[in-house]
Amino acid sequence: QVQLVESGGGSVQAGGSLRVSCAASGVSYSRYCMAWFRQAPGKEREGVAGIDGDANTVYKDSVKGRFTISKDNAKNTLYLQMNSLKPEDTAMYYCAARPAFYNGCRWYEDFFASWGQGTQVTVSS
Repeated sequence: QVQLVESGGGSVQAGGSLRVSCAASGVSYSRYCMAWFRQAPGKEREGVAGIDGDANTVYKDSVKGRFTISKDNAKNTLYLQMNSLKPEDTAMYYCAARPAFYNGCRWYEDFFASWGQGTQVTVSS
């Protein structure tokens, strides 16, 4: 099973940018569904962005135009570029992955088999 480790979180002022990364190891397959989720205190974990084995992407409406999910297959790394950050983006950000044998990713939490430990993103006003 793939292991995931996030990095790049931190504190930033509203309007600023941040890029978080997710390094994967133990990669056994060439195609994965991968996603970023986030969870703020007192709230449920929610999907932020997803990318499938063909590099198709999907985003939560509130981050469209501000966030970009991408991957570098050669480096086994997933990225989330976050621009124009808002205080409501403050959360623990998690990456998730699941092999995509037949590709047809489902963008809900229980679909994913592997999870990182999370990286904290804090946006101040």
